[in-house]
Amino acid sequence: MPRRIIDITIPDLHGKRALVTGASDGMGLVMASRLAAAGADVVMPVRNPRKGEAAATTIVEEVPDAHVTLHSLDLSSLDSVGALGETLLREGKPIHYLINNAGVMTPPDRQTTTDGFELQLGTNHLGHFALVGHLLPLLRAGRAHVTSQVSIAANQHSINWDDLNWERSYNGDRAYSQSKIAVGLFGLELERRSRAQGWGITSNLSHPGVAPTSLLAPRPEVGRTRPTPRLRLIRTLSARGILFGTVETAPLPALMAATDPTAKPGALYGPSWPGHLGGPPAEQAMYGRLRSTEEARRVWQISEELTGVRVQG
Repeated sequence: MPRRIIDITIPDLHGKRALVTGASDGMGLVMASRLAAAGADVVMPVRNPRKGEAAATTIVEEVPDAHVTLHSLDLSSLDSVGALGETLLREGKPIHYLINNAGVMTPPDRQTTTDGFELQLGTNHLGHFALVGHLLPLLRAGRAHVTSQVSIAANQHSINWDDLNWERSYNGDRAYSQSKIAVGLFGLELERRSRAQGWGITSNLSHPGVAPTSLLAPRPEVGRTRPTPRLRLIRTLSARGILFGTVETAPLPALMAATDPTAKPGALYGPSWPGHLGGPPAEQAMYGRLRSTEEARRVWQISEELTGVRVQG
């Protein structure tokens, strides 16, 4: 039985500039390619220049008239985030779409960023928080749509307020969940502050469900030398169109949240099959752990303190 094709229509994006983090492989590469095919000028900030060049080549092979620009970015370094911000501010081109997609997932042992933060908190959340802060003038100029990628893990566990950097004990799954809850709370608080202060930015959330992406593959840079135990099962069921998504469908909720004219600010988009692990993208009920405006304000405040970046108009 042929697998059902799952896709969305992306509007014409000629004249628009889009920035996607984590665009050198996996879901991010699919996002960048789809945005380029729709006519957007796509900015790809990458940590690994060789992977970035290969990704850009892949996009141009698929979309011969694609306009893709590579920049250096290591989200685990606040200096690197600031340097990218300075570069793009000098260019002065408004940004119309920002998809905060890059991330790391469950290193087997506790690791830290160059700034001393637990790796998942520092990369997944604080790096993106600082990036938005540095790029805020360009986002305001483009009346940008900002979509931040969370995870079904954002509906599990909680923020470890007493030990944000997991220095006293480390649990990779809980630390990952914390980082994605922080991303979600920040994305929703960004929407509230933009609306209250007239920034002209709209912000919402997406999650990819579960798919056999590079997050679950061997990642020597985070100390994982073999695939996670669940990857084999996910690959098998994904290939048969059962329960889980694919590398091609997992990016669709973020693309819908960012580009669909009917996508709502402050909403969450994800796969619509049972359990929200795969299937066509659609709006979903907001996760309970992301509903507290008090916790969102607390995340915003402590993120400013930790990064030294004030996100304000």
